[in-house]
Amino acid sequence: MNFSEVFKQSNQLCKVSPNGKYLATCVQYRLVVRDVSTLQILQLYTCLDQISHMEWSSDSLFVLCAMYKRGLVQVWSLEQPDWHCKIDEGSIGLVSSRWSPDGRHILNTTEFHLRVTVWSLRTKAVSYIKYPKACQKGIDFSRDGCYLALAERRDCKDYISVFVCDDWHLLRHFETETQDLAGLEWSPNGCVLAVWDSCLEYKVLLYSLDGRLLSTYSAYEWSLGVKTVSWSPSSQFLAIGSYDEKVRILNHITWRKIVQFEHPATIDNTKAVMMSCCCTTSQWAPHFSTPRANVDEICELPVQIPLVKPEPDRANPKIGVSVLAFSSDSRYLATKNGGFQVQSLMWHCSGNSLILLGKEQLCLCYMETEQEEQ
Repeated sequence: MNFSEVFKQSNQLCKVSPNGKYLATCVQYRLVVRDVSTLQILQLYTCLDQISHMEWSSDSLFVLCAMYKRGLVQVWSLEQPDWHCKIDEGSIGLVSSRWSPDGRHILNTTEFHLRVTVWSLRTKAVSYIKYPKACQKGIDFSRDGCYLALAERRDCKDYISVFVCDDWHLLRHFETETQDLAGLEWSPNGCVLAVWDSCLEYKVLLYSLDGRLLSTYSAYEWSLGVKTVSWSPSSQFLAIGSYDEKVRILNHITWRKIVQFEHPATIDNTKAVMMSCCCTTSQWAPHFSTPRANVDEICELPVQIPLVKPEPDRANPKIGVSVLAFSSDSRYLATKNGGFQVQSLMWHCSGNSLILLGKEQLCLCYMETEQEEQ
């Protein structure tokens, strides 16, 4: 396992382009685009304010930068560096911005979740979708880009609306069996929609495209429940991270648990490899004063994992499994439990490198695996 240089970044804004060729990072109001293979800077863009959110278009030709405090969105082109687009939501404000799957429409959610505005980069046309719910993940596109699922809240009840992305007309609208819907996510094959309740109740529901309830899963009661949910790229597994510091994997046939992973405080498994990483100043890329990561020590087992005690007086305590990331071949699952320094995890599309995001820095972890002979 090898580590790259350590680079500066802000707000954990670091993403690999969908084609796997570029790495985009944000440093305050600057957008930096690097070549993944060499990590050399290809483009450097300057936005009007500090960047709150950054996202690649599906074809890797454009990068969206949102500045929520000012209600602005700027779009940059890799092919034409001089071209850019600016969207100003005005006094209605902005709390969320994202691409549509075709990479030519931008969906902006206004303050107080009054509506979702759909902007077209091709025709400059504008469409509106009402009643979006303010929740953890209330909007998701199917992998083929055909459908949009939107969580809604009407008359103190949760609903889901399914829209067709070609012309944004409503296809299905149905009520969900949740007390307070917290999120939804399409399976990669677009056949199943996973819906989970708030942390006060452990409940995961699986719906078909036409709104039929396929199955319901609940691991326990009377305790904090689901914290995050993630599908494997193959759509065969659904990983559920919860506040009890465990990850449960459901299969796609019976929707029952097939395996459970825990996060023990002491690692004594002989198959585990523990490495110690330190950072020193590097002369590489002096413009950003980047430090260099050195892997010097392989720790002997057993290893005691340092625990960060949560502050009970604050909301959203840092306990439980908060990040789940499957590799592209569905062979590996990276998790983050508790309040460790790593804020986020992201796999490269090749499946052999993992991006580790800290509070102000990022690092690439290269996996070295040996193929077993059959």
